[in-house]
Amino acid sequence: MREIAITTEFIKLQDLLKFAGLVETGGEAKERIQAGEALVNGEPCLQRGKKLRPGDSVQFAGEELTVGYAD
Repeated sequence: MREIAITTEFIKLQDLLKFAGLVETGGEAKERIQAGEALVNGEPCLQRGKKLRPGDSVQFAGEELTVGYAD
């Protein structure tokens, strides 16, 4: 499990996938999210703009990410 640290209140799902290097572009993120490839907190999520806050987890492409605040 990898933690992604953010300095804002939230990060959108598509931006998290790009920031983590799991997709190359926003277009790729959009297609893969809408295809049902992302799980947020264990549930399928088709919203690319889903707001993720510290404590949320994402499963995508065989990886699990958690969101946390940067120190």
